[in-house]
Amino acid sequence: MQQTHWRFRGRLSSVGNALDAFLAATGSDRGPWLAVAFAAGIAAWFVLATPFQWAAAIGLSMCAALAAALGWRPEGPRAHLRIAVLAIGLAMAGGVATVWAKSELVGAEPIARAAVGTFEGRVLQRIEQPAEQRVRLVLATRDPLSARAIKVRVNVPLELDTPASGEGAVVRVKTRLMPPASPMLPGGYDFARAAWFDGLAATGTALAAPEVMEPAPEHGSIARFQRWLAGHVRDRLAGSPGAIAAAFASGDRGAIDPADEDAMRDAGLTHLLSISGLHVSAVIAAVYIIAIRLLALWPWLALRVRLPVVAAGIAALAGIGYTLLTGAEVPTVRSCVGAVLVLLALALGREPLSLRMIAVGAVFVLLLWPEALVGPSFQMSFAAVIAIVALHNCGSVRAFLAPRGEGWPARTARHGAMLLVTGFAIELALMPIVLFHFHRAGIYGAFANVIAIPLTTFVSMPLIALALFADLLGIGAPFWWLAGKSLEALLRLAHFTAGQPGAVKLMPQMGGTAFALFLLGGLWLGLWRGRVRILGLLPLAVASVLLWTTRVPDILVTGDGRHVAITGAGDRLLMLRESRSDFTSDNLRELAGAEGELLTMDQWPGATCSPDFCSVTLDRGGRSWRLLLARSKAQVSERNLAAACDRADIVVADRMLPNACTPTWLKADLRSLQASGGLAIDLTRGRIRSIADGQGEHGWWRASGK
Repeated sequence: MQQTHWRFRGRLSSVGNALDAFLAATGSDRGPWLAVAFAAGIAAWFVLATPFQWAAAIGLSMCAALAAALGWRPEGPRAHLRIAVLAIGLAMAGGVATVWAKSELVGAEPIARAAVGTFEGRVLQRIEQPAEQRVRLVLATRDPLSARAIKVRVNVPLELDTPASGEGAVVRVKTRLMPPASPMLPGGYDFARAAWFDGLAATGTALAAPEVMEPAPEHGSIARFQRWLAGHVRDRLAGSPGAIAAAFASGDRGAIDPADEDAMRDAGLTHLLSISGLHVSAVIAAVYIIAIRLLALWPWLALRVRLPVVAAGIAALAGIGYTLLTGAEVPTVRSCVGAVLVLLALALGREPLSLRMIAVGAVFVLLLWPEALVGPSFQMSFAAVIAIVALHNCGSVRAFLAPRGEGWPARTARHGAMLLVTGFAIELALMPIVLFHFHRAGIYGAFANVIAIPLTTFVSMPLIALALFADLLGIGAPFWWLAGKSLEALLRLAHFTAGQPGAVKLMPQMGGTAFALFLLGGLWLGLWRGRVRILGLLPLAVASVLLWTTRVPDILVTGDGRHVAITGAGDRLLMLRESRSDFTSDNLRELAGAEGELLTMDQWPGATCSPDFCSVTLDRGGRSWRLLLARSKAQVSERNLAAACDRADIVVADRMLPNACTPTWLKADLRSLQASGGLAIDLTRGRIRSIADGQGEHGWWRASGK
């Protein structure tokens, strides 16, 4: 036994020595891995279920850091490994603690149940969405049941809206408030989690026009100026081009037609509609170039002041102003921080594009908005930037782009080819993230972006800026016309790309393990240098196998039990009943990976339906499964219902069923679904995945009463 113990210690020591030698030999910048460790701590808080586990994660990380610190000496054994463990342990503990503290500080307990009444509150935010025929008001009011102060969001149809309900106004509105909705199905969007961190306790729709009790203050605000600017742009440029121009100028996307937005998404161009790195960088670069050229015209200043420093300061102020004007969303803030760091590096004569700069920006954003880590915006933004920087830091790419004696056609061809390669790198980096969150991805995005990015950066945005400046002189019409033509070309490109056969790939559900492996492999490829980065292909290969073998659920059941979808009928999706909500049917399609038509059970020859129930037999996994699905809430004889349940393997109902109903395998009635949430059922493997499986004791789920 003692010999085995010493043998184990010897092997462990060998592993430690090998890791220390690896860290000592690598020439990569290890600083960005601290940002990864901080993000891993935040992710651990979301994955772990209970406060005990969160505290244990902090404790174990701190213990590892303490153990490394106690034994570390600059010239001691395994010094590189010990300092790595110390830094990573502290970073992970900090990540868990940061997001846990943010949740406790800002998390808003949802209202206990739905409530209809007249509520009085102060308008905190007014969001105009003409494309959706509504205005959203975020109100500070009181819970009708407990009288506690809460923040709610109310949708006001345009025909009921009054422009006087701006920020600061006090309004009285009749509405039906609901607790923020949990995901409809496993893998769906978790609005309850987003509302928790936004401080929203309820959402609703106005049933009557809001009554303004106290008008909004007359003094200006950034939000009011943003709405004025968006309206001005749409007045000068009508239709879809005007809506997109307003989004570029002010960040207001509320007027973009849903069909155009879908086309941009399916063409891989939706990132152009969200103010992020491309837009902020374009504004800052333009201001920097213009400022340094104009300042250089003043010889006295040029001889006494470092013009790059002054120009960088002016450009930074322009970037911060543009960020505030466009709403200061997380991608915009990240881009602004990164751009300001690039300006600082330029002013100091340092390398402007580095992974360390990206890491600093990531930590800055995560310290303020740790919940952003689990959202697609943060992940896509940083994945794209890491892919760009890592690619352009490669020796072969640097050599390919190095200046050389050649004519402009050859130089243009080289840079055009590099733009296409960069587009492919970005698409590959974003593909797992897009599939995980949206269950669909545009296939031809790299090709479309080769045209769309230069068109937006060098044509559309400069023309919009010139048009706004020319409007001060009353001569903006020609520039608006040119800007409109460029945006029409962008929209034609989006619709053409999205309309091609096979332009969109649906992927029903990517597992968390596969997604984590994709992220790990991508980070390893992007953050290490030299041959060691090839090791990142291993987790990518395993993740690809897991993704390829992911099974489409045989049955999907929404959390309220009203909607049941069955897959396996070709590319069609069988539904228990028709849905009046496009949101519901779209979610069922995407999570089932079904691109064909929707059929109701009574249209399918394999189902037997009455006004109250549908009986379906499915052959899966070498056996027959008998399903009994409730279609109405009409009273049914308990004896007859019990007999039907005895003959069924699975029973689903949007009401509470009596205890006498005992199917062979699964009883999913309203009572059980309130505890589990929506279900994804794999009959072949006999597995059931529920919403509750990934929620634990986080406040947005526990407080919802599920």
